[in-house]
Amino acid sequence: MIKYMSCFKNLKLSTNQLLFFTCCYIALILNLPFLIKSATVITALDHYNLFFLVSLPIFLLALTIIIQGLFSFRWLTKPLLIATVICSALIFYGTISYGIVFDYGMVQNTLETDTAEAWSYINFHAIIFFIFFGLIPSFIIYSVQLTYKPFFKELLSRLKIFSVSLATVLLIGVFFYSNYAAVGRNNKNLITYITPYKMVVSSFKFVRNHYFYPPLEFKVLDTAPSIVRDSQKKHVTVMVLGETARAQSFSLNGYSKRTNPYTEKQGVVSFSNMSSCGTATAVSVPCMFSRLNKAGYDKRVAMAQQNAVDLIHLAGADVLWISNNNGSCKGVCTRVKTQQIDTKKSNPLCDGEYCYDEALLAPLKNKLNRLTHENTMIVLHMIGSHGPTYFKRYPKDKRVFIPDCQRSDIQNCTQEQLINSYDNTIAYTDLVLSKIINELNQVADKNDIETSLLYISDHGESLGENGLYLHGLPYAFAPEEQTHVPMIYWNDPMQNDFDLNCLKTSAKSPITHDNVFDTLLSIMSVRTKAYNIDNDPFIQCKSQGAIARTTITEEKTMEIQD
Repeated sequence: MIKYMSCFKNLKLSTNQLLFFTCCYIALILNLPFLIKSATVITALDHYNLFFLVSLPIFLLALTIIIQGLFSFRWLTKPLLIATVICSALIFYGTISYGIVFDYGMVQNTLETDTAEAWSYINFHAIIFFIFFGLIPSFIIYSVQLTYKPFFKELLSRLKIFSVSLATVLLIGVFFYSNYAAVGRNNKNLITYITPYKMVVSSFKFVRNHYFYPPLEFKVLDTAPSIVRDSQKKHVTVMVLGETARAQSFSLNGYSKRTNPYTEKQGVVSFSNMSSCGTATAVSVPCMFSRLNKAGYDKRVAMAQQNAVDLIHLAGADVLWISNNNGSCKGVCTRVKTQQIDTKKSNPLCDGEYCYDEALLAPLKNKLNRLTHENTMIVLHMIGSHGPTYFKRYPKDKRVFIPDCQRSDIQNCTQEQLINSYDNTIAYTDLVLSKIINELNQVADKNDIETSLLYISDHGESLGENGLYLHGLPYAFAPEEQTHVPMIYWNDPMQNDFDLNCLKTSAKSPITHDNVFDTLLSIMSVRTKAYNIDNDPFIQCKSQGAIARTTITEEKTMEIQD
């Protein structure tokens, strides 16, 4: 291999020739996902123009030459082409292996990913793939000798290839404009597969939005929220923030495999028709705690105003956020007490990079034994079912479904192994939820305290359906596996604000992450003008006295505002 590679050191090319050959590689090889998906869409039409289909790779090549040619000049040629090839090869691997699309949301998710999670994607298959499609072509580009013409001749030569490429684009546009317009309008997702330019544009927008826009003035939704309860007992709510759990894999929701053997015996209510705000943690977590709804969600705006956690804390509750997810709380817990599970600590539940979610039980129990306020909310942020290393999310003695997938390149496991591995994560989550409920039952019996639990996942997961893996696809065309998420509610017999039988009856009604804000305020009995009674799915099952206590009338709202 080295012998053959050394031959390229004697190869001499002009900058235009190197530009052309590299662009051919980028457009025709590294953009195969785009070309294949586009061809599939075109050939599925009742009537399609064969010449239009043939024009697509030519059109993409001409555009690639124009884009790369704008910046690849003289000594900049090699570095920019190598950078483009390496970047494109990484995207190519993600798209080919997992069906990942590198749009704005995925760029945000990638940049906010912790080191341990990033390393979970590194495996033998990925390394070989990257060497073959990224490093070897880059070495060839680096090795060839470039011959430079005098500046003006070089410029004239570049103008020629520009002119030919531009003429090609215009000519194809003239003959096939209606075809491109029709396919583009009806399949807007196709543009997200163009490598690497969609990611470059998305990265630019992310950097601009996060580092160059001035910070927004912080908006206070309510200066004086309060908690109003008739009961003199202390109240504790544990909100469990799930990770990458999809509702389809919960036997509580009708899944054929028994993935919820523990909680099904504890009288929980499963809301089987819940949809997420996003398909990645970076979007869904801040969105679900925000007053903004999915349609109007903007992270900059959400981060610059009070969220549900802030209002509950300001109302007088003791709020503690305990995280076993290295991705942090995405800004939601900035103004409340937080505790991060130490993965490096000597703990049989931890391996140095990750901890099983049972590690959340010790700090939870410690907090329950040391309650300082009349009202307490504890948020437990799980690592849940986060892939691709699903097998690291549950102990070996909790492998309920076998054979499972014991590797990170999950696309090389059988469908049975992959689904078994994922289902093991759901079954393990169910075990942890059951143990949390047991802890709440114990503290309720021992100290006569009202307790409740709310579990919600941030987004779902694709497990090879239609060739897609993991999550993070643009919401507009994300499959249901990535957007249909579980929500579970439980309260102890002493907690009588809600009629559980009523909740079980209404649990099949469609709700979304947009309802979480008001649901949390309702469970915690927070009286605030930020609460929207029409957005509370629990309200119909709440006692009239509880409704009266936590609902602010129009006159009272005006009084607070004044």
